[in-house]
Amino acid sequence: MKYEPVIGLEIHTQVKVQSKMFCSCSTNVFGSEPNTATCPVCLGLPGALPVPNFAAIEKTVTLAKALGSTIASFSQFERKNYFYPDLPKGFQISQYANPIGVGGALLGFKITRVHLEEDTGRLLHESEATLIDFNRSGIPLIEIVTEPEFSDPREVTKFLKELRTILVHLEISDADMEKGSLRLEANISLRKVGEKVLPPYKVELKNINSFAFLEKALNVEIERQRKALDAGESIAQETRGFDEKRNVTVSQRRKEEAFDYRYFPEPDLPPITQKILISREKAKTPDKVREEYRALGLPAHYVEVFIGDRELASLFEEIRKEIPTLEAANVLINKRFGDPKKIGARAIIDAFFAKQERLMVTGEELQSAAEKVVLDNDAAVSDYSKGKEAALKFLLGQLMKVTKGRVSPDEGKEALKKFIHARA
Repeated sequence: MKYEPVIGLEIHTQVKVQSKMFCSCSTNVFGSEPNTATCPVCLGLPGALPVPNFAAIEKTVTLAKALGSTIASFSQFERKNYFYPDLPKGFQISQYANPIGVGGALLGFKITRVHLEEDTGRLLHESEATLIDFNRSGIPLIEIVTEPEFSDPREVTKFLKELRTILVHLEISDADMEKGSLRLEANISLRKVGEKVLPPYKVELKNINSFAFLEKALNVEIERQRKALDAGESIAQETRGFDEKRNVTVSQRRKEEAFDYRYFPEPDLPPITQKILISREKAKTPDKVREEYRALGLPAHYVEVFIGDRELASLFEEIRKEIPTLEAANVLINKRFGDPKKIGARAIIDAFFAKQERLMVTGEELQSAAEKVVLDNDAAVSDYSKGKEAALKFLLGQLMKVTKGRVSPDEGKEALKKFIHARA
């Protein structure tokens, strides 16, 4: 019997803000001593009341818009009730009936919802004891849930890499899986090839710490389910982990349904108003930025570096106001004058022109290069002669290419005009 996988994703990412979701405790807790970044609110002590972090709400709206989600006109926090040692209140403040964003898509795969919630504590298992560190408790998390549309683990990896690029580019999250600020879960089941209805079960894979790890775990779980179905067995709806050493998935617990959590509106928090939810302008997505950078003539690998590093991209935008675009990109990516983030834009510009003064093409060499460009580009010369100023910019770009950027733009234009007028 032939089967095809049906895979849906649940992605949690820690929001890049200074304080926790409902209190003023710091979110910079990685590597801190256990239970040193806590207060009565994030410990769920009696009488402590939550106050929402509006910066986290705004970043969730930004992400939802980038994914093409419909922003809610009314959104609300709810209590998700379950009992587990890392949940100090006995419930998690999350969203269910009224999330911030609904729908959308990425790389052709549909998004179900984008919502905001608080993180839980962290369990540390030592010999026969389990210790709890509540430093992470209350840190804001965005959860992105997809439709069960994936059938190939490689598609999952591609999707997740692009999502991570968006999170980093828009400065929504560091999305560092080693530090736990990006966590992946996959729901997987198998159905007969050609069937359209969803299978009557799903298995959730949890505790995934890398894209490669998830892809490997999915392949192992697909094979486990295939063998079980071929043997006529029914597959339990449960949560499983992946044991990489043994190359098997391992049952952890029964998979809960939404009704198990007894969601109800959080009485201590008001609904999020439409005014807050629509206040953010739609940010430029990586795809939009890719288009703009490619139009500038940047190589594809340069474009990806800038998309993945907002600080470097910001430096690029600043220095290309004075340095030719390709040269500006080369200077930064190849660290021609040292680490650009430490040096700063002004120092890079000064160093570039100091070097250019020693290497500038001038005199007869400039005249010869300008003449070559004019002779090799009849169509652009004709357009300029007809009054199209953009043609001169094109010719200047060609001159920069011929001279490897070692021409003053003003001197280059004058040399080109001289030969164009001479021809006329």
